[in-house]
Amino acid sequence: MSPVITRRGLGLLAAATLPLPALAQEATWPSRPVRIIVPFGAGGSADLAARNLAEAFSQDLGQPFVVENRPGAGASIGTEAAAKSAPDGHTLLMMSNTHTANETLLPNRPYVLMRDLAAAAPVNIAHHVLAVHPSLGVNSVAELVAAAKAAPGRINYASSGPGTPYHIAGEVFRAMAGIEIQHVPFRSSGEARTALISGTVPMMFDAIPTMQPHVAGDRARALATTGPRRDPLLPELPTVAEAGLEGYEASIWLGLMVPARTPATVVERLNRATTEWLSRPATRDNLAKQGAQPMPMTPAEFEAFLRRDIETQRRYVQMARIEVN
Repeated sequence: MSPVITRRGLGLLAAATLPLPALAQEATWPSRPVRIIVPFGAGGSADLAARNLAEAFSQDLGQPFVVENRPGAGASIGTEAAAKSAPDGHTLLMMSNTHTANETLLPNRPYVLMRDLAAAAPVNIAHHVLAVHPSLGVNSVAELVAAAKAAPGRINYASSGPGTPYHIAGEVFRAMAGIEIQHVPFRSSGEARTALISGTVPMMFDAIPTMQPHVAGDRARALATTGPRRDPLLPELPTVAEAGLEGYEASIWLGLMVPARTPATVVERLNRATTEWLSRPATRDNLAKQGAQPMPMTPAEFEAFLRRDIETQRRYVQMARIEVN
């Protein structure tokens, strides 16, 4: 009769094959407070995700996890700080597709993403809403495109800064629609949203949940969402592709990276903790309210995803002829 090996037995067998130093590293991590560097302003989706993770990890892993916002220079300030930190698992970077776009957009950045940092765990993915100020007088994507064609260069759109997913979404929209609109960058999505609501800048792509209350209050008008299918939070809205720009899609995703040469066992434990948190019904419900979906992967799968997205963002940048000064 073949022996029966339980899941616990398989785990013990796998652990027995690890060298003792590796087991010791995993067993002792984290041994002191861990900082999660967010290279974006407070109040955005990356900041919110980092704070949710910090609260969960502080309870699950027995050490405080502290969020440190270090925005600026297209996310380069905080990212460089993370890349130059000790590779011991006590500094994490909350990153997004801003980083994969920056591999093309910022050739002089002080780090190389896949050289100086290591993939640990993706977190979630969400799509945007295209919103305008009511004073613009448009009620659909077709009307927005017509207005932009009637007044080339006269319509501005806001974003949370050069190279961010909201900036890329706007530039790809401009290129695919064949219109001239001007980018107005802000330091955070909150500042860009304030500019839209005040009418200072009449157009932006934004996170659905943060724009939704302003749409409900008639301070902004939602025209379309940017996913491959209609969004559950705004099912009455067409996608941009449905509204006439066939093939258009834009998203924002978030993930955790660590300094290169962080021990693999520490990365694996961080990945397991993130994946377990994402599997909780409360987490999934909370993400759904934010218009986001969990995106669990192994470290190797996440690394492959990042490399693919670097190429995807390169194509977007080249197609839309995006430049960052």
